[in-house]
Amino acid sequence: MIVRSTAFDHPDARKLNDMVQLEYVERYGDGGDLTPLSPDMFRPPLGLYLMAYDPDGRPVATGGWRSQDENPEGYADGDAELKRMYVVPEARGLGLARRILAALEDDARAAGRTRMVLETGDMQPEAIALYTSSGYAPCAKFGYYRAYESSRCFAKPLV
Repeated sequence: MIVRSTAFDHPDARKLNDMVQLEYVERYGDGGDLTPLSPDMFRPPLGLYLMAYDPDGRPVATGGWRSQDENPEGYADGDAELKRMYVVPEARGLGLARRILAALEDDARAAGRTRMVLETGDMQPEAIALYTSSGYAPCAKFGYYRAYESSRCFAKPLV
């Protein structure tokens, strides 16, 4: 598998973003993740968006981070927020999510971010298992879904 930096609005990124949104609808029965995002949020040095491609050139996984600092949504100075981690069903179990997660953590650390944070939901046990096995611990809720009962927030120091 090849992992490379890609623009958040690249056609392959949009394709997998649409797929993850459909999965959110299937799991939660609502309109998907409504967190406001823009391509600028994932441009270095303020963030990074990665895509993994299989040997035939098909996009199979994504993930990104964006800079956050203290604000009314509960972020802290130095935060890097993980967004749009997704692996297509046929490529799950190959370690792609873990590989992308490690690359994103390394990049955020190199950019001077001090903590990686993420929000997921209680209907995503696979995601929760990945994050807790990668050193993430529950933290105070933050972000767009901080008032939702199903929201689960995690953090990991990067220093």
